[in-house]
Amino acid sequence: MNHPLLEVVLANEGLAELDAGERRLALRDLVAARTAAGEVAQVVGELSDAIDGYGPLSDLMRDDEVTDVLVNGPFDVWAERKGQLQHTDVSWDDAQQLRAFIERLLARAGARADASQPIADARLDDGSRLHVVLPPLAPAGPLVSIRRFPVSPFSIEDLVRLHMLDEDCAQRLVDAVRHRTTIVISGGTGTGKTTLLNSLLSHIGPAERVVLIEEIPELTPVCAQAVSLVARSANLEGKGEVNLNTLVRAALRMRPDRIVVGEVRGPEAVAALVAMSTGHEGSLVTLHARSATHAIERMTTLALQASPGASETSLRRQVSEAFGLIVHLERSAAGRRVAEIHRVLPN
Repeated sequence: MNHPLLEVVLANEGLAELDAGERRLALRDLVAARTAAGEVAQVVGELSDAIDGYGPLSDLMRDDEVTDVLVNGPFDVWAERKGQLQHTDVSWDDAQQLRAFIERLLARAGARADASQPIADARLDDGSRLHVVLPPLAPAGPLVSIRRFPVSPFSIEDLVRLHMLDEDCAQRLVDAVRHRTTIVISGGTGTGKTTLLNSLLSHIGPAERVVLIEEIPELTPVCAQAVSLVARSANLEGKGEVNLNTLVRAALRMRPDRIVVGEVRGPEAVAALVAMSTGHEGSLVTLHARSATHAIERMTTLALQASPGASETSLRRQVSEAFGLIVHLERSAAGRRVAEIHRVLPN
């Protein structure tokens, strides 16, 4: 936004001390004194979006059908609706304005990005996941990726209605959760792994204690007793990092009935395998993989990288014994769907 009142508002230190609701009321008084009566509501809305909202992206972020917002520099913004990417008319005047917008978003989320740390991840106020890459790593201009999540997680019945899976598959997965089968949800980026995982968590018994482990909080479980552990990046001095591997090991000391790992992709694979193989049946994890078979290979590879002295044959056997069911998801022009449900037989 490049409204002449924006500089006046940003220079008003009193507004900064108010919460968003109080600030909007104060903005109305300020704007009413400087703007024609018929334009007050519009200008207040624009200023509120610029300060407390999502600036030029505000309309997209209010659209419940939008699942992803992708900013490829100041003049190229895309949105995904119902699995289809669509170009939008959203833009900033220049890269400097986009950079200022990014800094405000990150600051509100308690994160930062600069020349020394040009990649940043954060969780926005509405639960959306923000990923930022700045120049020089992005030479054509700042890149922003926002993954949005529904306010209320989809139920398994919702996913059936959305044709992500049929009723028989849905019942099979619900039964697997209730029977404490360890489930791995695999697929590529944006295939709906977190969405499906969220829907399955609601079928965990009310007496079970669930420990959720994530790099960025995305899961919104409705099971009765769930506690969350979230990883932390190192600070500017390179200290204070708490990774997923550390959190999985911490979770094992918290008397969990089930452990849920939002995404296994590093050394935490070994700790997750230990958890799934030592009395924590019914745990659930997600994993990037090309197929159900590849999920076994990938988990074995991750575990081998974290334990270079271990036997590949031994790790592969441990993976096969730990995994009960692999649900593989794919995304196509028709949308996201369950492509394969594979029962793993121990070697």
